[in-house]
Amino acid sequence: MQCNLLVRDYPRALALQPSIISHSYDSDPDVNFAVLVFENIYENFDHLRPQCNVKLVKSSEFDANDYRRLSSKPIYGCLGLLQVEKDMFLAVVTGSTHIGEIRPGESVHRILDVEFYSLNDPHDISYGVNRIYDDNGQSPLQNEQPVVHPCAPLKKLLSNGHFYFSSDFDLTRTLGARITMAAADKYSFDDHFLWNKYMIKELLNFRSKLNKVNQETMDRCGFLVLAIQGYIGRKETTIGTRAVSLSVISKLSCKRAGTRYNTRGIDDDGNVANFVETETILQMPNTCFSYVQVRGSVPVFWEQQGLQVMTHKIQISRGPDATQPAVERHFNELQSRYGDVDIINLLGVKEGESILSKEYEERIFNLNGNSNDNFVRKNDFDFHTICKGGSYENVSLLIHDIQDRLESFCFFLMDMETNTPIFYQKGVFRTNCVDCLDRTNVVQTVVSKTVLDIYLRQIESIYDTESLFSRHSYLWAENGDSLSKIYAGTGALKSEFTRSGKLTWSGVIGDATKTVNRFYINNFQDKSKQEVIDLLLGKLMYQKVIEIHDPVHELVLEDMQKRVNDFSSKSTINVFVGSINLNGCLPTGESLSPWLFAFDNDESEPDLFVIGFQEIVELIPQQIMSADPEKLRIWEKEISDTLNNRSNKRSNYVMLRSGQLVGTALVIYARADIVSNIRNVEYVMKKTGLRGMAGNKGAVAIRLDYHDASMCFVTAHLAAGHSNIDERNRDYKTINDGLLFRNARRLEHHEYVIWLGDFNYRISLSNEEVRSLIENEDFTELLEAEQLTKQMEFGQAFGDYIEGPITFLPTYKYDNGTNNYDTSEKQRVPAWTDRILYRGSKIRQIGYSRAEIMVSDHKPVMSSFEIEVIKYDEAAKEKLHRELYLEKLQLVSQSSVETSSNENKWNKLAKNVRKANNPLLGDKNGIGIKKKLEDKKVEPAVGVLIDFEDKDNRKEEDLPPPSSETYQWWNSASSSSTSSLVVDKNDIDKEFRNISSNPFHEDLVIRKTVPPPPPKPSSLSSNILTPKKINNDSKNNINIDTKSINSNKKSDKSNPFFEDDESFLSSTPSFEETSSRSNLDTSSVIRTKTKNPFSENDDFDCNNQLIDLSVNNTNSLPNAVLPNNNRDTNWIPLTPTKINNNNK
Repeated sequence: MQCNLLVRDYPRALALQPSIISHSYDSDPDVNFAVLVFENIYENFDHLRPQCNVKLVKSSEFDANDYRRLSSKPIYGCLGLLQVEKDMFLAVVTGSTHIGEIRPGESVHRILDVEFYSLNDPHDISYGVNRIYDDNGQSPLQNEQPVVHPCAPLKKLLSNGHFYFSSDFDLTRTLGARITMAAADKYSFDDHFLWNKYMIKELLNFRSKLNKVNQETMDRCGFLVLAIQGYIGRKETTIGTRAVSLSVISKLSCKRAGTRYNTRGIDDDGNVANFVETETILQMPNTCFSYVQVRGSVPVFWEQQGLQVMTHKIQISRGPDATQPAVERHFNELQSRYGDVDIINLLGVKEGESILSKEYEERIFNLNGNSNDNFVRKNDFDFHTICKGGSYENVSLLIHDIQDRLESFCFFLMDMETNTPIFYQKGVFRTNCVDCLDRTNVVQTVVSKTVLDIYLRQIESIYDTESLFSRHSYLWAENGDSLSKIYAGTGALKSEFTRSGKLTWSGVIGDATKTVNRFYINNFQDKSKQEVIDLLLGKLMYQKVIEIHDPVHELVLEDMQKRVNDFSSKSTINVFVGSINLNGCLPTGESLSPWLFAFDNDESEPDLFVIGFQEIVELIPQQIMSADPEKLRIWEKEISDTLNNRSNKRSNYVMLRSGQLVGTALVIYARADIVSNIRNVEYVMKKTGLRGMAGNKGAVAIRLDYHDASMCFVTAHLAAGHSNIDERNRDYKTINDGLLFRNARRLEHHEYVIWLGDFNYRISLSNEEVRSLIENEDFTELLEAEQLTKQMEFGQAFGDYIEGPITFLPTYKYDNGTNNYDTSEKQRVPAWTDRILYRGSKIRQIGYSRAEIMVSDHKPVMSSFEIEVIKYDEAAKEKLHRELYLEKLQLVSQSSVETSSNENKWNKLAKNVRKANNPLLGDKNGIGIKKKLEDKKVEPAVGVLIDFEDKDNRKEEDLPPPSSETYQWWNSASSSSTSSLVVDKNDIDKEFRNISSNPFHEDLVIRKTVPPPPPKPSSLSSNILTPKKINNDSKNNINIDTKSINSNKKSDKSNPFFEDDESFLSSTPSFEETSSRSNLDTSSVIRTKTKNPFSENDDFDCNNQLIDLSVNNTNSLPNAVLPNNNRDTNWIPLTPTKINNNNK
């Protein structure tokens, strides 16, 4: 049903009103129509949590006088709500064409035009009207050049002719699935194929909360549109004397959606790129035939990086053992949907395709070996070789090989008179090539035609099928073109053969033209298109769902925060981090165990090994512009052999992911039994050499989600040179700001970040001084001149990160294969160039040292971390949310009887919500509340969603009279006696009179009394082991203060990571324990006296200790451990003085 779009200027509101009401409906009093109203919420609007009001108003109660027509275009439904550039937009379909009826009463429409209308801007905004938005997105700026509407890319995507919808049936499901779920709600969609789910899910949730009558009214008006992307074609023809209709429906999955070179392979949830479910439907007078096939990218982790010119530069991006869990999830999902699965693999023997095909073969072999109930049959058919020279008719050889499976899988057939199934399809063919476009479409066309022919000949005994199969070929050719345009930007190759069954010269020339166009589109335009797709699907990190205001839901959220432990669990993982500059060297046969197992203990082994390499290849001009992966493969094998071939091993490790930028590389290994806990592994790199053009310097980063905790590891090689401090700082900022993962995710979006690598910061002393201080074991003076420490103090680099105490000798630079510092002609100054830094909310560093192996001219560094991760049970969370909502709703309903009948609906609901939240609010006069609180032990309300005045009980006598031009109560002599709100100016402390109005201005009194601590970098963490020096005289005072703080600290149940930090820390090994495991001699630690510039007494000998500063944290939010703004005046920099005597 078409609607009109109306607007109310102030307060801003949009309304969808049915434009045509049938006379038959008017005569039926049981049939009602309504208006769907969207209202902006101006008060307390938060861009971080955008909300709006939605109301379903009976047409007889809707006051149209407040509204005007916003658009002359007819509205065919609403796609949902979306926030773009701080503006909230309503997306509506303004143009569509009718495809036809798939079955009687099941109409399908193609979307041709979509408009976005703002709920914020008081001016009418539609596409085609160029606007300038101010910073608040509220009104246009003056005297500026116009810009394109912020939703223009979305409009272009949704109006490309590849989106479809139906108001009659669930288009996201196949015919067989719809018949099986006949009793299900019309809106119980399959979210694999619903492309506007992100935009419309709040409106669907709003509909689900309506009673059945209102739901039927809303459905009758056709307000909501559920859109799929793909292809739907329909043709009518005759078979003998019977009129029939043939339809082809292809639905592209939105789970791993994207463009050709940006989205390949599989993800950790088992979703593959370009996954399409295609259904052939033949509607006959008495029966309805349906046959389903699927296509999808090869289900392994693979990608194509760089410029793709004519050849496929395919890289397998994850190890085989780490890939297997995702493969199993993929085929388990297919079997649950379709039954048995047979693979038709069309990959050939070309360089890239052979690598991919071999990996695919191994994964399927392991899949069939791991489970007898999960048998998948694979059929290999080298399409390019067998059908060389346009001999596409040779596809019949494939059909011959799979004939038995075609017949055993059968098809779906339904009796139209009884609306009951006759046959069920028992299995599905999954076809793939590289792109799953051209070759795949040719083969799927033949498979569909073969099965349809089997049905017509064996069931219907029909042999005159030429007219039918002519239309079948046409529809499948159109299907191939449409799917190819979506994924690759051009029509399908070989479509001439699919359409006519012949290969012509015009078809060959057309294919060549399409190939050239694909090269340009895929390499230069698809990146921006990928961003628009991610915006539509709500995958970008900065996106927020526009919530529909619901006071009851607010109450539920409060309770959910308190009961987070009911649907979550916490665990601790151990992560080993190591870094080494290889100086282009290969493994020498020296064991790496002293490095990789320096912190080994009898209790557990690391869950993850994170290994960073620098100069894995020699940095010569030939290597700078491109990476040689061969040496990385050698070192990957060396690490893997060390991890898995040791005599006392308790776990097996698999390579999770690796990445390389010329000489910088990062490799992550995971324990085999925890791989299934890891999701969303991504790799990016950032060049900083030659101002970003060369990869001799730069960084490689790998991010992942362990359960529901996000973490990122960055290995970097910064600018060299003893005095190039500023250049190193610039490299850090370039990397920190420039590392961009999918969905606009940056380093700041991760809970835990660990940097490792050769940062190249030196010691600002002469070579003789440094070597002398090392010889005399005087680390204090060395660290005072250490460049990175200074830059962190000044906030110039790594401002948010923490580094553990340095208790080991400088790692640079040695003569190759020795423990002697550089004796060459250059005599480089020793330095701690190799470092490991970290930040996070629940991360503990339990060891930081170096290994005494002589692989290169650097000594490797290593650290061990314990990281707390959380896992949410989404099913339990949803169940609890549903139960709490029903409970709160029942309380509100019970309280509604007590409300006055002349109150409007929202005031009633607000008051009832307050009563439900706090039953003591029923005591209007406040008498006995204290006693009731004591007797019943009921806490007062934690918050009220809507706050409004109680004018009847307000005490006017406590307020001063209103001011005017001739009277100001604050200047009145009697003001102090008439109002308790007036403060005498003489009572104000004179010290505060000159305080700046700048909210960031520091307290003048504090500035006078507290000396400023060193400007150490801030941290996002509140529970991190932080180095601190403690004077002997002050130890007792600190302990007393800590105990008093701990005794007064209350448990904050809203913090999902809350726990007793003392018990957690007690299980954490000390640096002495871990150092002893790494062959550090802690018995001969040299303690030197150092002056503390922030202590009045410098005569005491200071001991190095690690304490947890989080005991001072009384809030649920994490505090900065080492803040830039110097709030922590107790923090004193640690001066590491430990020296391993064996390293002298």
